[in-house]
Amino acid sequence: MSERRACSVIDADRKMIRYRSRRPLERDLRERLRSLANERRRFGYRRLFILLRREGEPSGVNRIYRLYREEGLGVRKRKGRKRSIGIRAPILVEARSNARWSLDFVHDQMAHGRRLRILNIVDDVTHECLAAIPDTSISGRRVARELTALIEQRGRPNMIVSDNGTEFTSHAVFAWAKEHRIDWHYIMPGKPMQNGYVERFNGKMRDELLNETLFFSLDQARQMVAAWIEDYNTARPHSSLAYETPAAFAAKLAATGCHATPLRGSACQPVAQPAPQGIQQARSLKAAG
Repeated sequence: MSERRACSVIDADRKMIRYRSRRPLERDLRERLRSLANERRRFGYRRLFILLRREGEPSGVNRIYRLYREEGLGVRKRKGRKRSIGIRAPILVEARSNARWSLDFVHDQMAHGRRLRILNIVDDVTHECLAAIPDTSISGRRVARELTALIEQRGRPNMIVSDNGTEFTSHAVFAWAKEHRIDWHYIMPGKPMQNGYVERFNGKMRDELLNETLFFSLDQARQMVAAWIEDYNTARPHSSLAYETPAAFAAKLAATGCHATPLRGSACQPVAQPAPQGIQQARSLKAAG
């Protein structure tokens, strides 16, 4: 069938059939987008758009998404394990730095087979990674020493949240928490999402650093982790902070006066929402562990 007859059958304009796009190829933008995607292989188009916008690129997010799809830069999602489903009343946390810290370990293996552990300490409000300590073995005494050094630099937190690991339930940690008068909250066994802030951070670290890097020595691991933490705090856009960096968000909180212990009636509002209607807060916190 000829083109003329086919167009008449489907009632289509021949100009539409023969149209060829005159849109510019945008080679420079495509090349920069590919470069950023290769540099940060676990970033999606939204974070790549934020990075391009910082460099002065005027294109909108829809254009970046179109080029992102045309270049085949989609990030393949890694399958995770099934998580338990349940409802839990959140703990209220004031929107200020040092309101609550979260601690957890993430495990990895070096090229020669030796195990590697990283102690991550995260501020739940600003989402900053306060410390990431890689080592082959970290005891409860080491946890207490690292927390003491961190408090000397940043100040004392109101609460620390962790799981029930042997390092966090040791006599050294109990004595340290009592000495520094810090409320140490343990999540319920088998409920890692009660410590969701640091769990989310661990997932990002594993996805963007540990799964992408091969460590040949402990010194190299410490250097790579320190460089990634610096980039995470100061350059990486954070989706839950409206794509601001954790350091910029912390500076904004400090500018509003929420970096220190707030006075009664201050503007520092809680991060977590109140308990659901009909649930008493004291009973909710007790049920939450």
